[in-house]
Amino acid sequence: MSAEQNIENLPTVPDGVGDAVGVESACWFVALVSNNTEKSVAEKLKKMGYECYVPTQKEVRIWSNGRRKLIEKVIISTIVFINCTESQRKGIVSFPFIKRFMTDKAGISSEFGQKPLAIIPDIQMQKLMFMVGNTDSPITFKPLTYKKGDAVRVIRGNLRGLEGAIERIDSHHSELIVNIDFLGSARLKIDSQDVEPLSNL
Repeated sequence: MSAEQNIENLPTVPDGVGDAVGVESACWFVALVSNNTEKSVAEKLKKMGYECYVPTQKEVRIWSNGRRKLIEKVIISTIVFINCTESQRKGIVSFPFIKRFMTDKAGISSEFGQKPLAIIPDIQMQKLMFMVGNTDSPITFKPLTYKKGDAVRVIRGNLRGLEGAIERIDSHHSELIVNIDFLGSARLKIDSQDVEPLSNL
């Protein structure tokens, strides 16, 4: 699975999750912050005793006057990964430099209409840290995209569970038009966030 898919397909953690003795377990939550504040936010959190991570790579920046400077470039903008318990997260979200925590868009809403919070498994964080720390090649993150012929399943809404193939992509509206085989040539527009790829259809 690609790094892009890992970010898009985040598992969830329910409120009050803990270990066998009832003590809350720390999870890697995804905090959203203002652009260009990722490193400063991480430093503030580290000074408060929190474990956090901002993926960065060194890059040579060439200015208009020809001057070169080695900078530390943030790989994933507006995101700070924070390893904390749910109780700690509830305190962190009130900090003025934290906008909110990412939710799992594909998750099932609670009875109050709230989406579950998204976390990244430890193994995926370890792989990300290893990759970032051991390559000189540029790393980029791109949203999951589809191409004509890709098999997909609807994961949200009244059509949840419906399977079909991508007929074409309407890039202007960021929507997908899905061809549903058992309905013949029937097509429907659906947001790309409402489908997931299928290995086999």
